[in-house]
Amino acid sequence: MTRSNKNLNFYTVNEIEGSLLMCESVVGVGYGELVKIMTQDGEEKTGQVIDVSDNIVVIQMFEKTSGLNVKSLGIRFTGETIKIPVSMDMLGRTFSGVGKPIDNGPNIIPEDFLDVHAGTINPYSRAHPTKVIQTGISVIDGLNTLLLGQKLPLLSGSGMPHKRLASQIVSQAKVPGSDDEFTIVFAAMGITSDEMVLFRDDFLKMGAIGRVVMFINLAEDPAIERLLTPAFALTTAEYLAFQHDHHV
Repeated sequence: MTRSNKNLNFYTVNEIEGSLLMCESVVGVGYGELVKIMTQDGEEKTGQVIDVSDNIVVIQMFEKTSGLNVKSLGIRFTGETIKIPVSMDMLGRTFSGVGKPIDNGPNIIPEDFLDVHAGTINPYSRAHPTKVIQTGISVIDGLNTLLLGQKLPLLSGSGMPHKRLASQIVSQAKVPGSDDEFTIVFAAMGITSDEMVLFRDDFLKMGAIGRVVMFINLAEDPAIERLLTPAFALTTAEYLAFQHDHHV
């Protein structure tokens, strides 16, 4: 990207298709680039370049596109990838699926900004996982044993007790023979506001809220945000584990 592009707003959006913006007459743009979109009301929204051709740049919006006026949208290409500000102050806080505080607390003072799409860790260079995490859930401990360093996804449907199961795992999980407490990065997608409050209240009752970082994508949030939520959670977990030696 040319440096001049980073300081310019392009008013060349010619079509909105769902959560996608089609922008023409732009050069020097990179795939995966972070985009800032200024609306007719002065509100700033966020997107990402997902396709580049000779004539059209396709931008994936991470927020709602309803009510946007095509001719009034100002597009600014930042020349950056999507990054999350990280800090130990994240412990005990609740963030949206794209890392914005939603608990009425202040913005964190970042120690660093980490690319959420950074390269993965070479599995060969990792220490072989040997320590068992005891969750207290027999079907997990007996049939799908969780080891320290692994992730545990919970996929649920309507009417299933996923809230109780997730809260129970958070309260009971431990490494047998060790008194070390876990730091928990909790990511939930497509839940209601009431469910978010229930999770947070459960963590408070357990006395675990001070060691939990929550990333919550609500049911009314844009569905596309759910593609980013796991990346934000995993990046935060790696930061706490590798830069601060936490068991996550």
